Amino acid sequence: MMFTSRVILAACLGACAASAQVKITPGPEKISIEIHGKPYSDFYIAGGDLMKPVLWPIVAATGTYVTRAWPMADVPEEVNGPKDHVHQRGIWFAHEVVNGTDFWNNYTAKNRGKIALKKVGETKSGKDSGSLAATFEWTDKDGKPILTESRVMTFYDQPNMRTIDFDITLTALDKVTFGDAKDGTFGMRLRPVLQEDKGTGHISNADGLETEKQVWGKPSNWCDYSGEINGEKVGIAMLDHPANPSHPVRWHVRAYGLFAANPFGLSVFTNDKSQDGSMVVETGKSLRFRYRVIVHPGDAKSADVPGLWAKYTAVSAHK
Repeated sequence: MMFTSRVILAACLGACAASAQVKITPGPEKISIEIHGKPYSDFYIAGGDLMKPVLWPIVAATGTYVTRAWPMADVPEEVNGPKDHVHQRGIWFAHEVVNGTDFWNNYTAKNRGKIALKKVGETKSGKDSGSLAATFEWTDKDGKPILTESRVMTFYDQPNMRTIDFDITLTALDKVTFGDAKDGTFGMRLRPVLQEDKGTGHISNADGLETEKQVWGKPSNWCDYSGEINGEKVGIAMLDHPANPSHPVRWHVRAYGLFAANPFGLSVFTNDKSQDGSMVVETGKSLRFRYRVIVHPGDAKSADVPGLWAKYTAVSAHK
């Protein structure tokens, strides 16, 4: 009887995995995500010249990619495109000043640190969503581990959108100070055609502000970057969880395609040195950050990003 039950259970699990519309497949250097049998993205966790984990590419429900390809790949569209900021790859989470170490510009900075894989946790494939978990160690410029990062990412299958939830907890192994600095923290680099300065891009936030000039450095519940790719109107919304430190976050969003939420920047954004956005985490204490990224058709208005924010906060209130 027990053997029969195990056979039935194994068959059910196999069928569930086979029918999963969001499939997560772990590998030694990257974790692959498929939606409806098609590659969606890869979470790069180790190998090569990797200095921090990167989720790349980010793709719309139509299959159109919205993140810059270089330096992860060479594509014809970007042959004459910008080759700046080699550290800006897909989506990443890092900061410029952590106990004097630079985890953001950590491909070129002299005082660079590294965010290295400790272990891959549970991966789940499913009909409507899939998730993965991983643990990383933040090592300072002297090679000393100062933080442990526990991360869970959840990918959702939706008819015309692609939604990713990020849940990141940083635990201090020793006393850690996140400095008030411009280059941080939850970042994304967009495809050149979506740039505001040389492409079709348009930046807006939850408070009705538009363009880099108005939005940069301002606090807001969410920020959206939209444009047109080969006739397709597409946008990316970043939502800052209401329980995040320093919510509503300030946005380090640039016309050249950088799109980032920075909870530690204050004096750098306000140009007021009497203010201080730095944050100290005592030994053994933690900071938890949650974000939702939504790749949607159209712009922020037609996609009803305010409505998407309301749904996010309604669900978040119970977590």
